[in-house]
Amino acid sequence: MTHTTVEKTPVTLLGLGAMGSAMARAWLAAGHPLTVWNRTPARAAALAAQGARVADSAAEAVAASALVVVCLLDDASVDEVLAGADLAGKDLVNLTTSTPAEARARAERARERGARYLDGGIMAVPPMIGVPGAGGYVFYSGSRELFERHRDTLSVPAGTAYVGVDAGFAALHDVALLSAMYGMFAGAAHAFALIRKEDIDPGSLAPLLADWLVAMAPAVHQTAAQLRSGDYTEGVVSNLAMQVAGTPTFLHTAEEQGVSPELLRPYFDLMRRRLAEGSGAEDLTGVVDLLVR
Repeated sequence: MTHTTVEKTPVTLLGLGAMGSAMARAWLAAGHPLTVWNRTPARAAALAAQGARVADSAAEAVAASALVVVCLLDDASVDEVLAGADLAGKDLVNLTTSTPAEARARAERARERGARYLDGGIMAVPPMIGVPGAGGYVFYSGSRELFERHRDTLSVPAGTAYVGVDAGFAALHDVALLSAMYGMFAGAAHAFALIRKEDIDPGSLAPLLADWLVAMAPAVHQTAAQLRSGDYTEGVVSNLAMQVAGTPTFLHTAEEQGVSPELLRPYFDLMRRRLAEGSGAEDLTGVVDLLVR
């Protein structure tokens, strides 16, 4: 190892699935001493060839480094893997997908076992990891001091975004963004279904659809501004009454095309409920309040 390598923060990584393996390769490429453990040892072979130390147990891996990163299947797996490890004095960073409540409980259990804790929500897919400019990043929440201490090391696989001292906030931001993504995918699925039986190439619709979604995306800023001010009529261009009046056209078109309206109807139902409350002059923002009741 070179002098530069010795100076890099040692990292222990538990979990070598597709995401964990990508992170491991990024840290190795950047010269970080890396200890890895995986339930299936064979997955560590390629990393060992690249210079990683392979621990025989999770407890041994945890003991090897002050900074311990966990990237496992689910919250229950984290409990199982860490059960026999000594966490006292460790800096524990959990990148396992979890709910906000699970993250907060994990932070408390880590504290009780003498560890400092950061939770993470990965906004990337494995091919984006370790690739500068790919756009991937990780939300982090929990100890600000711990985040700042390891910011450079955590920034090696992907960008970082610290979102608060509440350990549940990284998971909450993660799920919020992914929920919006699936809503977008649902709309795109409906759009493609509408042309599925016609002599229209999906490849010709795709760029139109992508450009339209990009053009509509800035509307989230107006939604945020209205939620902050409490005035849902601020800056309205097409009010709720007008939009509800247009929804039968979408449903009738789906019927004509032999397409189920099940992806659209729930949102339209919420729009009509909000209109029935006398909110016709508003934007669509009032739907948010219906969802949190």
